Amino acid sequence: MSLLTVENLEVRYGVIKALHGVSLRIERGEIVTLIGANGAGKTTLLRTISGLIRPANGFIRWNVALDDAAPLGADVPTLDYASLPSAELSELPPHRIVRLGISHIPEGRQIFANLTVRENLLLGAYQEKSAATIRSDMEHVFELFPVLAERRDQRGATLSGGEQQMLAIARALMARPKLLLLDEPSLGLAPLFVRRIFQIIRQINAEGTTIFLVEQNAHMALTIAHRAYVLQTGQVILADQASKLLEHPDVKKAYLGG
Repeated sequence: MSLLTVENLEVRYGVIKALHGVSLRIERGEIVTLIGANGAGKTTLLRTISGLIRPANGFIRWNVALDDAAPLGADVPTLDYASLPSAELSELPPHRIVRLGISHIPEGRQIFANLTVRENLLLGAYQEKSAATIRSDMEHVFELFPVLAERRDQRGATLSGGEQQMLAIARALMARPKLLLLDEPSLGLAPLFVRRIFQIIRQINAEGTTIFLVEQNAHMALTIAHRAYVLQTGQVILADQASKLLEHPDVKKAYLGG
């Protein structure tokens, strides 16, 4: 089974339908990218997967092997999703979805500006009880982002835009995700930082984390992804290997400058 399966998903904002029967799948170990114009519904889809928006119809199935699932704790008395090989996400609250292994890095980074780098990272690990595990994970993200190690005692507000994006990614990794949802990671960054962020995405994927990437820079996204979907006015209109969509005439015309 696919790691994540979305089928016939519909999302409404009042009378406005933002997603129209969206279906897609994400396989373990992939980078899957979603491209589309502003307002197409890309962010809405990520927010629905992570539990911040409730769908009107459809389902989101998270397929987790028995030995792969994290315990959910004692405050969910009716259903113990961690004992099941798959879980339906559309009725779960966001913190339970994080506990199952899905972390969401929102558009605009949304770090805690008044907290230090270290404090931001600790908040990413708030569901982890083992101090040793938290120390180990923080060491790992500092190896991945050496600039954050240098600035561990600085407040988030003092970081550059690129450094804040690195902090947002590092904070999400502190939750040990199996699937990382990335929303516009290159937005507003200088070209040097954009290249670095995409190198980091590849490295995170190479270390075993599956990635679902929403990105305005369609060329960069399609270059690093295994597969891709094109979303238009809330509907998937194209789906293929990313390398093939790079050469698709409609994609070239709409998203790649010709």
